[in-house]
Amino acid sequence: MPSEILEALREVQLPLLAVLLLFGALAKFTSREASSGLSVLVPERLRRTSALGTGLVETALAAGLILLSGALGDAARLLTALVFAASIVVLLLVRRRDPEAGCGCFGGLSRAPIGWRTLARAGLLSVAALFTLGVEPNAWRVVLDIGPAHVAVLGVELLLLALLSPEPREMARRLRHREPCELREVSERSVLRRLRRSDMWRTNAPLLLDTEPMDTWRHGCRRFLRYDGLRHGRRVDVVYAVRVDGPRRTAVRSVVLDRENGRVIASFGAISMRELQGPPRRLPGPRQAARLDAERRDEARAAASLDEAREHPLGRSGTWPSEDLEAEVTG
Repeated sequence: MPSEILEALREVQLPLLAVLLLFGALAKFTSREASSGLSVLVPERLRRTSALGTGLVETALAAGLILLSGALGDAARLLTALVFAASIVVLLLVRRRDPEAGCGCFGGLSRAPIGWRTLARAGLLSVAALFTLGVEPNAWRVVLDIGPAHVAVLGVELLLLALLSPEPREMARRLRHREPCELREVSERSVLRRLRRSDMWRTNAPLLLDTEPMDTWRHGCRRFLRYDGLRHGRRVDVVYAVRVDGPRRTAVRSVVLDRENGRVIASFGAISMRELQGPPRRLPGPRQAARLDAERRDEARAAASLDEAREHPLGRSGTWPSEDLEAEVTG
């Protein structure tokens, strides 16, 4: 039994190290934070490049742990151990250069100043990589053949890593003190990406004369973008309102305005007449809201309104065709 647990302990390090390396690489590729970790030791113009280079090294090491076995696998594991050992030296230099800088191990999540826990974690991971030398299967094979002993060992080690890592505390702090969307900084690129993936963009795309906005501004939780357009030979403004948070399916609204008189020609985005059941992110999507409103339509009231309109002087004079009025009422 002890030998089985020891073998499981050695094998489980491979997928664990691979996942940590991939997560760290992904965080460095997507994070705009470039003032922590190795970036502190290089000139400012090279900080982003150094973060991307570190992410590429981590990705290559993770691929080696996942796919390679035998002599090549041992080489990848030894290199992983050396990288984690070297990171201890780098972290010590960073702490000496800037005591307030984070380790940058997981991008923007690693903002806490470097302490003994961060150093101990790097040392533990280096030892874990050395512990895998000589293990026959690669990380992929370990995952396919995982057993109860692997799960038990992995649970204990994850708990130990959580105690040594500042990132879970940072995530908990952000959840407790989440910045309101009115004050949250959002990049223009992410706003454009959310807009161009929406149905509103595809609906109004034939009207646009240019794919770049003429004007943009921020109001509350929404970013507004105004585009130049042409509709039936008339110049129009296509204005989009993109919410900076919440689900993508309800994040974009749009209107088409006549440029000469400012009249609203068309608006896109269903508005529910139902009472709000919760915050905006819990509201139904546009299609569902329209269907719910159609189900709530009072046929008797609509018929009474139509009869009353037909008795109106405009209706009796014939200047307001009843067919058009019925189409207007029935929608």
